[in-house]
Amino acid sequence: MWIARHAESTWNAEERWQGQGDPPLSGLGERQAQALAERLASRGVHTLVSSDLARAAQTAEIAGKRLGVAPRFETRLRERDVGAWSGLAHAEITKRFPEELARMRAGDPELRPGGGESFRELEARVRAAFAEIAAQANAEGIAVITHLGVIRVLEPKVHVEHAGFWTPGKKGGPGDGSALL
Repeated sequence: MWIARHAESTWNAEERWQGQGDPPLSGLGERQAQALAERLASRGVHTLVSSDLARAAQTAEIAGKRLGVAPRFETRLRERDVGAWSGLAHAEITKRFPEELARMRAGDPELRPGGGESFRELEARVRAAFAEIAAQANAEGIAVITHLGVIRVLEPKVHVEHAGFWTPGKKGGPGDGSALL
């Protein structure tokens, strides 16, 4: 199973927290999605499963056109709901929600940033979704397009660039798509 982060959105370009906000891809994001589609095509992907949020869905649709497959959308692959933080720049969150931000940085699993979703809730839905996806026949040809927060449920310290892969088993670094889950 290949796991990829969505391409850059307009809010990523503006360094705004997205959560379950729904901005579209930026121009750069559209080009990143095309490049991701080419990488997926060389890996025998036959099934695309994606978050239904616009930035992931658009990435999956671009890849799907290249692969000749229609993506299947899964709401459990959405980014963490960050409530009132959605759409805000980091400086705004620091000013308006300093205690919550400190708790998030400390890794409080019960924190609901901006009144949104706790890490424990995120983890439960993400793990359930991946268990079902992985149980499908021929999972080796499945690509999942999702969000950094979702990927970090599976590997907490990982950093994955926009339209990049997480390589399972590679701790803390960006993935290159060279391994299967």
